[in-house]
Amino acid sequence: MNQLSVIERAALAAVVAFTVLAALGRYASWPAVPAFALATLALAGLAWIVALATEQVGEHFGPAATGLLQSSIGNLPELFVVIFALRAGERVVAESAIVGSLFANALLVLGIVVIAGSLRRGAGGVMRFHPQLSRDTATLVLCCLFIIVLVGISLSASDPAAHHVKAISAIAAVLLLSVYLIWVIPHVRREERPAQSAAKLALWFSTVLLVVAGAGSAFVSDWFVHALAPAIHQLHISQAFAGLVIVAIAGNAVENAAGVTLAAKGSSDLAISVVLSSVAQIAAFLFPLLVLISLLLSTQLTFALPGLYVAALALTAITVWQVTDDGEARAFEGWALVAIYAILAVITLYE
Repeated sequence: MNQLSVIERAALAAVVAFTVLAALGRYASWPAVPAFALATLALAGLAWIVALATEQVGEHFGPAATGLLQSSIGNLPELFVVIFALRAGERVVAESAIVGSLFANALLVLGIVVIAGSLRRGAGGVMRFHPQLSRDTATLVLCCLFIIVLVGISLSASDPAAHHVKAISAIAAVLLLSVYLIWVIPHVRREERPAQSAAKLALWFSTVLLVVAGAGSAFVSDWFVHALAPAIHQLHISQAFAGLVIVAIAGNAVENAAGVTLAAKGSSDLAISVVLSSVAQIAAFLFPLLVLISLLLSTQLTFALPGLYVAALALTAITVWQVTDDGEARAFEGWALVAIYAILAVITLYE
């Protein structure tokens, strides 16, 4: 704890305060909009703590373990939000939240990372990073999103396959998880445990922090979903916008702010790796896992996505691969990624 910066300690205190206020908003029957706002802030804060604790636990075992832990545990807030939304029958929110997580990281966060990295190089600067470092992960993202897009097109069309949505989605989910496992296992095995830990928190403290933040995410997700419907009704926003923008940014963009910081400091390789890994984990791990979990719930999550999302996923996969494949990125490319995310958000606002 003593090795946390002053800003990190203040952030931890703020998260605790927002979580307590969010609890009061839920159980003291506060108005829907303030309760929703507090739950959103608490959820974003807990997502940051989960990411911080996961990173610190991983530092005791090496970078590969950190990536594996991040994929397994780092997405707890999004996992709980989607599960509680499905349990409440809010399929649109659940669907747009998980897809929005992909867009928030692949477009918004990556775009800001590219802008920050380019501006560090001065006017007309180019952000450079090792192409092979990003190519493997970008290829994984491309392949997994194409599987989702292919299934989405098939299930959305008027053909015999559309009558077997649950079965096809379950099979696709298992295949996506198998692709992820085949990718991640060699990645973990070829990494060696560091001779000296670079962690700034003790392992026991990081573990306790992770467990507490993970449990807190479950409660806050329930409060968030409870306040969601009345809040968006009063604010006159759509369920799709709430999931695609509010939930996605609260659960993803905040925890990946580290990528922006790294880019601004000139650590281009690590910045790009952090963001692309997060996109890959959502596409190949979290999304299919939630599809399988939803089979146990009354409302199911499938890959039968709206046409807008299917098209946007395909274009996102191609755009991310194009921007990162050559190991160079310019500010206009980053802004283009942000602009794509912005127009998606505007469209869902009017749905």
